[in-house]
Amino acid sequence: MKKVVQVISVVFIIFMALITLFPFIYMLLASVMTYQEATSIPPTFFPSSPQFINFRLVFEHAPFLRYFFNTVFVSLTTTFGILVTSVLAGFALVKLEFKHKNLVLIVMISLLMVPYESIVFTNYQTIAQLGLLNTYSALIIPSLASVFYIYYLQGYLKGIPSSYYKAAKIDGCGDLEFIWKIMIPLAKPALVTVGILSFISGWNSFLWPLLVTNDSNMRLLNNGLSAFTTESGSDVHLQMAAATLTIIPILIVYFIFRKEIIRGVAKNGIKG
Repeated sequence: MKKVVQVISVVFIIFMALITLFPFIYMLLASVMTYQEATSIPPTFFPSSPQFINFRLVFEHAPFLRYFFNTVFVSLTTTFGILVTSVLAGFALVKLEFKHKNLVLIVMISLLMVPYESIVFTNYQTIAQLGLLNTYSALIIPSLASVFYIYYLQGYLKGIPSSYYKAAKIDGCGDLEFIWKIMIPLAKPALVTVGILSFISGWNSFLWPLLVTNDSNMRLLNNGLSAFTTESGSDVHLQMAAATLTIIPILIVYFIFRKEIIRGVAKNGIKG
């Protein structure tokens, strides 16, 4: 009976994996199809001859190089900001003693329950009043800190013995020196996880860039892809090629660092 259950579980997992992967695989195949193959009924699942020219046509129809630059710049900048603010806040919440620290933690946890959509328009009004619309500042500033990553890193840093901090202070080590030389190396798996996940989040952002940018030169990839889908009309094969271009870089990043992500999450779960 146990073997039957195991077989059923494996079959179910494989079935669900195929359902999950099918749209992605079909997108890759359709990106190198001709227009006739991509729009044929019944659908064609394999191109007769790969049309890699589709990717060149995408760059000719829309400034995707500009979209790539904007997305990489914004994602890297926000990731750096999140790492800095998360490390400093996590250190303060774990190693320092100050009044009402527990209240601060409670407020942070409560903020995690607030839907992003409920505050996005307030943020938009603030950015508009500051005159920052259609600027990199509008895309970057609201994402320089994350309560979720601060709370995640705070849970990880609890696993670092307090004796390290006390010994460092006795040796005359300042707080910033302790963070740089001791805490960051010990928290490297968690920091890598935070960095990768925040970069992926910045890469996939859509709603906020859509609100604060009207200039096509300030579009991020997902916004550019949405506009391209509208502008390209019925060119389904080009739309698939554009979608493939936007997702492949982030998949490469994920597969390179997937072990670090799993290690950081697993260690946080064990120590939390």
